[in-house]
This record gives sequence, structure tokens and C-alpha cells, in this order.
Amino acid sequence: MAVALALACSFAFVLWPVSVGAESASEAQLRAAYLVNFLKYVEWPVGVGGATICIYGRDSLTAPLAAYEGRTIQGREVRIRRISQPEQLADCQEVFVPEADEERYAGLFRSVGRLPVLTVGESPAFVQQGGGVALVRVENRLVFDVNLGAITRSGLRVSPQMLRLAREVVGAPR
Repeated sequence: MAVALALACSFAFVLWPVSVGAESASEAQLRAAYLVNFLKYVEWPVGVGGATICIYGRDSLTAPLAAYEGRTIQGREVRIRRISQPEQLADCQEVFVPEADEERYAGLFRSVGRLPVLTVGESPAFVQQGGGVALVRVENRLVFDVNLGAITRSGLRVSPQMLRLAREVVGAPR
């Protein structure tokens, strides 16, 4: 019960309304919090050290993510990096692709292949196109969808608690 309560509190922002229009500072902070919390509920293969969140393309979250730099999650230190090419994915455990960079998806997915990297995008179609998690705004709320097949192919495991909080889970066994 305590685990469920802690999980609910850490993802309480799932129900937090966000502003309509231009992304406000609070929405950027909320997106950053989601990215960090995803690290808590995904298990990487043995031997994968670090908890580096890479921003691939347009930078809208480096500043809000800076507040998490150096914190420890599951015994791993959080680091934030900007990358502009798929070849720079080394040492990334999570890669965030802003919505405006949808044309980069194919190259990213080819480069990530079966590497233990959690891919997170802002487009509603991100999980349909092969991404791991889509962090999207629906009716002034941030929600997330999970592509369990893509995450599993990457050698990662997602906690059942995170799957229960997802708006939609695709690629799950029936």
C-alpha cells in the first residue's frame, strides 16, 4: 500500500492542469518532472550505469531539468545532456525528442535499435511510430502513453505501477 501511495504521489502531476497556448515555465517544469520520474519506474539491464537524460533536437527542457542534475535515482546520478545527432546517444539512458522534431524519429529509432535507451516524445503518434513513451497534452492535462513492445525490445522493464498510470499501453501481450 505504501508503494502505491508513493507512486501515486510521484505521478500526481498526471492530473495537474497545464496552461493552454505557449508552454509556460510551470509546464516545462512538469515535463521535466515526468522525465525524471520515468527513470524511477524503468529498470535498465545490469551494468548500465548512470541516469543521463538527453535532449535530442530543440531544447525546451534543459533549464527545468537542471534542477535535477546531480540527484540520485535508484543509486544512479542524474545527468542532463543536449545532443543533436543520433551518433551522440552513447551514455544516454533516456532520450527526449520535442514534438517539433518528428522528422528525426526514424533516424533516432535506427540509432537506438536495441540499445537500453528509453525514448520519450511529445507527439501523440510517437508510440505508434516506435517510441517508448509519448508525453502529451490532452484536455489541458499532461498524460503519457507507453509502447511496451518498443521498451521491451530495448531491454528495459517498466514497472506495473507506471503502466497502470499510463493513458494507453500499446504493444502489450493480450
